[in-house]
Amino acid sequence: MSKKIVVITGSPRKNGNSFAMTDAFIKAAEEKGHTVMRFDAALKKVGGCHACETCFSTGKACTFDDDFNTIAPAILDADVIVFTTPVYWYSIPAQIKGVIDRIYSLVIGGKDIAGKECALITCCEEDDMSVMDGIRVPIERSAALVKWKMVGEVLIPGVLNVGDIDKTDGCQKAADLANAI
Repeated sequence: MSKKIVVITGSPRKNGNSFAMTDAFIKAAEEKGHTVMRFDAALKKVGGCHACETCFSTGKACTFDDDFNTIAPAILDADVIVFTTPVYWYSIPAQIKGVIDRIYSLVIGGKDIAGKECALITCCEEDDMSVMDGIRVPIERSAALVKWKMVGEVLIPGVLNVGDIDKTDGCQKAADLANAI
């Protein structure tokens, strides 16, 4: 069954390791017949949530009009949401955190977003797998809160410099994740 997949990236490095895994995932997903929309959050203007709780009062997800309002309709329409990002200082990079936080507007706006699938693709410099907990745990808990089913995670340690991902099985695991959706 073909699914609508939204991929939201968090790296500003277009030729970086998480982008390589993202590209491998998207290629495999499209080969399976899925429709993929990609949003590179680090290349967009998405601010943090203002906690004004006026979500959808203007007809858009957020009253503060920025690029999140182009991402929100795609999230609403998607069957699967995939977050791909490197770890920044043991946590979620600011470039993607604004998108994640603003999903709140869909909840406050009374939108039925339950039942979607969610996946995570991430990498970090250190060899310690627990370094990715700063991304993995918040994504898993956020997915549980909005009743999204986690369908997979690709967690790749030990990559920092451009091309380091090629020394791992990260791109293959990302493609395998697409095949599992």
